[in-house]
Amino acid sequence: MQIGMIGLGRMGMNMAKRLLADRHQVTVYNRTAAKTDEMVKEGAVGSYSLQEMIDKLSSPRVVWLMLPAGQPIDDHLEQLRTMLAPGDIVVDGGNTNYKDDLRRAATLAKDKIRFMDAGVSGGIWGLKVGYCLMIGGETETFKHLTPIFKSLAPPEGYLHCGKTGAGHFVKMIHNGIEYGMMQAYAEGFAILEASPYQDLDFSKLSNLWNQGSVIRSWLLELLADAFKKDPDLSKITGHVDDSGEGRWTVQQAVESGVSAPVITMSLFRRFQSRRDNSFEDRVLAALRREFGGHPVVAAKK
Repeated sequence: MQIGMIGLGRMGMNMAKRLLADRHQVTVYNRTAAKTDEMVKEGAVGSYSLQEMIDKLSSPRVVWLMLPAGQPIDDHLEQLRTMLAPGDIVVDGGNTNYKDDLRRAATLAKDKIRFMDAGVSGGIWGLKVGYCLMIGGETETFKHLTPIFKSLAPPEGYLHCGKTGAGHFVKMIHNGIEYGMMQAYAEGFAILEASPYQDLDFSKLSNLWNQGSVIRSWLLELLADAFKKDPDLSKITGHVDDSGEGRWTVQQAVESGVSAPVITMSLFRRFQSRRDNSFEDRVLAALRREFGGHPVVAAKK
């Protein structure tokens, strides 16, 4: 299947590579030409402007955006509206607020351009193991794009969650849950670090808990790797950013009248992390680096 990929960051580039590996024809565009050049060497069709990319795609065109949430997506969609034709499809695979999906889909519909929202999870490991895809939009468009979803996801790793916005709504809650899980691990290891038993090997302990324990998870596997590289996480600071979806989850809980104290506290704890440098926060920072390639603040020597 033919597809255009806009945005070749940590996620977009690896998604394009995975599609190429499954023999899709991928036309790429990135604001910086060097990344486009890199993908051309991998077998992609290079484009150095949005118009060039659109001209190289056949109707009905499929354009997948992997861009930062907010204004960058609006800016690109405004340009694409003048280039695309009725029946073409735009997929937003970024970490977008589902309410923005509703507005954007309605705007594109005026020109009969179809819109799908896709929450994507998998971080820097998605190229190898596949991406979990949470998809919203019209059923017929979903069916048309199924070959793409199958190539990007592991078996049973994609789901049509419902109408426009459903994909990003589910991804938002997914990330809120992720905040809470990471916070629980961070607090547990902080208690261990402050315990009378100072000879504990946190990497081995993380691995132990993944052998049949009820708290086993991929996050613990990544934590074991992080501790193996840096046993006391002294090479990084505990500065923990948030991508926005945790905030949106808490806001949605308020709007829906749902009690979500764990997720809310985990978000507030990230705010606090920017003021101190506790072991607990270094665990959180290390986890974000391991699963998503998110930058960390290096400790001063």
